[in-house]
Amino acid sequence: MTSMRRRLLVWLLSSVLLGGFAAAAIVFYQARMQSTEFFDYQLRQLALTLRDRDYSVRELAQALRGQQDLDFVIQVWGPDGHLLYGSHPQIEVPAPEGTGFSDAVTSSGRWRVFAIWHRGLTIQVAQHKLAREALALGAALRTLLPFVLVLPLLGLLIWRLVGREVRFLETTARAVASRSPESLEPIAGEAVPDEIRPLVASLNDLLARLGAALSQQRQFIADAAHELRTPLTALRLQLQLAQRARDEVEREKALATLGEGIARATHVVEQLLAMARQDPAAQAVERKPVDLASLVKEVVEAATPIAEQKGLRLTLDSRFQGGDIPGDRVALRALVENLVDNAIRYTDAGSVTVRTYPGLDEAVFEVEDTGPGIPAGERERVFDRFYRASGVAQGESGLGLSIVRRIAERHHGKVELADGTGGRGLVARVRFALSPS
Repeated sequence: MTSMRRRLLVWLLSSVLLGGFAAAAIVFYQARMQSTEFFDYQLRQLALTLRDRDYSVRELAQALRGQQDLDFVIQVWGPDGHLLYGSHPQIEVPAPEGTGFSDAVTSSGRWRVFAIWHRGLTIQVAQHKLAREALALGAALRTLLPFVLVLPLLGLLIWRLVGREVRFLETTARAVASRSPESLEPIAGEAVPDEIRPLVASLNDLLARLGAALSQQRQFIADAAHELRTPLTALRLQLQLAQRARDEVEREKALATLGEGIARATHVVEQLLAMARQDPAAQAVERKPVDLASLVKEVVEAATPIAEQKGLRLTLDSRFQGGDIPGDRVALRALVENLVDNAIRYTDAGSVTVRTYPGLDEAVFEVEDTGPGIPAGERERVFDRFYRASGVAQGESGLGLSIVRRIAERHHGKVELADGTGGRGLVARVRFALSPS
């Protein structure tokens, strides 16, 4: 696991150290160069000072007597090249070859020399290179002292600042860890830095969606428990009646009733499972091209025996030849089956017509029946889970149209309910966009 705190500290401290060392090296080099220039300036000024004094050689010697402890060697040379005066007789510095600055090499080492003419005399001032280097090095090292003191302080400051800023992430992590399915309040973001604010906003959005999904799940479980309680109680009573039957005829009748009850309970469970699969919180299914016309034909062929058993005429009018629609084939089949099953279930006599046809950049699927229909005032409410329109038997689940709408919304579709031909029956129409945005 990579620590962001460690990475920040490594990069920041490394950058500060490298920058500090680079700056120190530059300052050290410049300090040595300036010291060298300053020492040359001293040599020149000392020589000029001696030139500007109106001394004879004897007077000059008397003025400089006792100055052997100076770091400079002062010599006066005559016009004929003879040494007239030397502040340090034991040190031999060769006669100058000209005026100005030059370097001289003697048995005692390298010297920096400055020479100047004055009334036929040559005044030469020399300084040993080692003395100059020692003084320059000391001056340069003194300039590095602030860096030596500041770099540790910068490191400590960076360590404290990184820890302080990372603390916001740790606080946010603790806030997320403290949340539970029963407590999904949003994370406070007032004191959060701007860089972390998008993360907190995304977490709050996730918590809100999770809370909504959990609320829907709790409501669904409560509704499912309520809906299953009645059919399961009826099954238990029907089983008891079959066990208490006094003869074979009464037992057969009780078992037939029990079988019908089992079928209704099975239908309710299947509808509940279908609803759970289409819940918005359910895992998304990969969209693939689905041949709507072929799918509707398969469902109609499978439902034809059931319609004929009730004496209904089930017909298919397929005019949609526009190709495939993007979606989940299993979910779309559940949508078609629910609408066809509802039409057959609630139509006692007459016909059920299933149609597919193209619309304006859409594919339309509709089922029309000649049943009792749904009053206009209830057509929106029938899409609510477990809602039963007036006149519907209590044994029905009230989930079919809710499942249909949920599947249609997941496929960018729209469900409409309208009166059938001549104001009789009901038309359930689903419009699927061929190129959903």
